Amino acid sequence: MIDKAIVHMDLDCFFVAVERLRDSKLNGKPVIVGGLSDRGVVSACSYEARTFGVRSAMPMRMARQLCTDAVVLRGDYEAYSQYSSMVTDIIYESAPIVEKSSIDEFYADLTGFERFLGTWKFASELRQKIITETGLSISMALATNKTVSKVATNEVKPARQIQILQGDEKSYLAPLSVSKLPFCGSVTTQTLRNMGILTVDTLSQMPVKLLQNTFGKTGKLLWERANGIDDTPVIPYSEQKSKSKEITLEKDTIDIVFLSRLISKLAEELGYDLRESGFCTCCITLKIRYSNFDTLTRQINVAPISADHDLIHHAIELFKKLFDRRILIRLIGIRASKLVRGQQQLSLYDNSAKLASLYGAIDNIKNRYGTDSIGRAFNFDLNKRKPE
Repeated sequence: MIDKAIVHMDLDCFFVAVERLRDSKLNGKPVIVGGLSDRGVVSACSYEARTFGVRSAMPMRMARQLCTDAVVLRGDYEAYSQYSSMVTDIIYESAPIVEKSSIDEFYADLTGFERFLGTWKFASELRQKIITETGLSISMALATNKTVSKVATNEVKPARQIQILQGDEKSYLAPLSVSKLPFCGSVTTQTLRNMGILTVDTLSQMPVKLLQNTFGKTGKLLWERANGIDDTPVIPYSEQKSKSKEITLEKDTIDIVFLSRLISKLAEELGYDLRESGFCTCCITLKIRYSNFDTLTRQINVAPISADHDLIHHAIELFKKLFDRRILIRLIGIRASKLVRGQQQLSLYDNSAKLASLYGAIDNIKNRYGTDSIGRAFNFDLNKRKPE
C-alpha cells in the first residue's frame, strides 16, 4: 500500500502581504487591515503588530490602543481575490488533486509522487514557484493526512516548511496544546482543560467512551486526531463561478418597501445556499430589469461572507444606489461571485458571532422541513412565490 502524502500550504499574513506588494513602504512596519472606524474589526495584522498583542477579530479601537504606530488599511478584497487566484492556478497546474479550503489555504494530494520526482522535492519546488511568481510568502507541511499537515504548517509559520514522516504523526502531535488541533475551538479547549487534558498526548490516551459522553460524536473525532488518525480525503478543487437568485415579478412595480422585502428574501435564500455548499462570497451583484427591458447591475467587493444579515445589508445598499428611475421594475436578482471555500469568520466582538449558532439552527430546520419553513417574519408571506 502506498503511503499517503498530503501537503498543506498557507499564505503568511496574506492580506498584509498583498498590501506590502503594492506598497513597499509598509515593509517592516506594523500593519493592520480591517474596518477603519472604532466599531470596525481587525481582519488581518502583520507579525510586527502581533508583538503588541493585536490579533484578528479584535475590535479596531483596541488594536489602535495596543499598537499606536500601526498603519491601518481598509481591506481591498478584490486584490486579495486576484492574488489568491494566482496561487490557485499555480498549484492547480502542478498538483493532481487540489483542495482550496479558504482564500489563503490549500491542500494537495501528492500520493504516488515518491516513485517519480520525490514528494518532498516536488512540494518544496512548488512552494518556491509560488514565492517566485507571486512575491508572496507561504508556509508548508507535508504529512500523511490533512490534520497533521495543517497543524505542522501552523507550527512552522511564517515562511518555513516541514515534513512529518510516516509513523511520526502521533509523537509529533503529542507535546502540543490541545488547542492546536482542528475542531478544538475555545469552548472545547476549555472543557478539555477543565478535565485536566492540556496536551494532545493526554487527549490521545483518554478512553474514547469518556470523550463521546462529553462531546458526542466529536469525542471520537478528537481522539482520532490526537492519535494522528485522519482519513479525510482532499476534495478536488473545481471553482464555482457564482450562485444567484432572481425572480420575474408577476406585476411590474415601483413599490420600494415590497422590493426591499423581496431583496431581503432573495439574500436569505442565497445565504442558505452558500452555507450549505460550504462557500463564502467576495463579490455581491444586484441586478434590476425595468419594464422597458433595460437591465442594470451594480456590484461590491466584500470580505468573504455567507451570513444572511451581511448579504441583506449589502444588497439593499446596492439597490439604493442602483434604482434611480421612476420606472416600473419587472425583474430583480442577486448574484454571489468570487466564491471561496470555508465558513465566514465571525468575531466574538461582533454581533454576527452571536448569530452563528442561530444560522446553524435555522439551516437545520430548513434541511428538515424545507427552505420555506422558516425565515424573517418581515418576508414570510413572500414564501409563496418561487425564484428562478
